[in-house]
Amino acid sequence: MDTNHIISTAHALADVARAETLRFFRAEGLTADNKDSGGFDPVTQADRAAERAMRAVLSARRSDDGILGEEEGFQEGKSGLTWVLDPIDGTRGFLSGTPTWGVLIAVSDANGPIYGLIDQPYIGERFEGGFGISKLSGPQGERGLKVLGSRSLNESILFTTFPEVGSAEEETAFRAVSEKVQLTRFGMDCYAYALLASGQVDLVIEAGLNSYDIQAPIAVVEAAGGIVTDWQGGPAHEGGRAIAAAGRQQHEAALEILSRVT
Repeated sequence: MDTNHIISTAHALADVARAETLRFFRAEGLTADNKDSGGFDPVTQADRAAERAMRAVLSARRSDDGILGEEEGFQEGKSGLTWVLDPIDGTRGFLSGTPTWGVLIAVSDANGPIYGLIDQPYIGERFEGGFGISKLSGPQGERGLKVLGSRSLNESILFTTFPEVGSAEEETAFRAVSEKVQLTRFGMDCYAYALLASGQVDLVIEAGLNSYDIQAPIAVVEAAGGIVTDWQGGPAHEGGRAIAAAGRQQHEAALEILSRVT
C-alpha cells in the first residue's frame, strides 16, 4: 500500500471539494432539493458539484479503488480500498451560512477506516488522522491533534447535531447523559468530532448516521487518541448510533447509560 499516494490523493480531493463548495457558500440564490418526503434532508448544487469533482480526481489517480459517496452511491473497486465521501456534512448548516459544515473523506478497508480528513473550507481548517499522522492545518499554522483524555462526566462537554438525536428512545438516553455533563451543545455536525480530536470537548453522541457521516471522524478521532464505538461498545463505521469520547472514563460512563437502548 502506497500510503503517501493515498494521503496526497486525499488532500487533492479536499482541495477540489473546498473550491467547489466555496463557490456556493453564502451565495445569493442558493437553493436545495429535499431528499426526504417525510422531513427535510437537503441537497444543494454544492453537494453534487463537490462529489463529482472528487470522483473525477479518484478516476484519474486511483481508478482501482472503490467509492462510496452520499450523492452518487457505491462504485465497486478492485484494490480492497474504498473512498468514503460526504461532500458536505451539515448541508442544513451550509444553507444557513454557518461555518460548521465540512467535507468528509475516508479511506476504508474491510475492517473500517484507516485514514481520514475533516475539512472546513470556509475557516480553512483541515483535520487529518491515520498512517501515523494526527494533525490540524489552518489559519494558525499546523499542530498535532490530541484528545483531552479521561475525566468524569460532570466535568465533560457533550455535543450532538440534533436536539432530538434520533428516535424518542434514543433522545431519552442522550438526555440521561446530558443531565450528568457540565455543558451540552447542539448543531455542530462533523465539526464536533474535529473539536474532540483537537482537545476542546469530551463527547459526541449521535444516532441515525450513515457510514459516510462517521468514517472520516473515526479515523481523525482515533488517531488523536480518542475512542469511537456504537452505543453497545462495538464498531461504528457502518453508521447508526455512535459515541466518540476523549477518554475511557467518559466513554464508559456514557456507554453505561446509552447501552440500555436496544
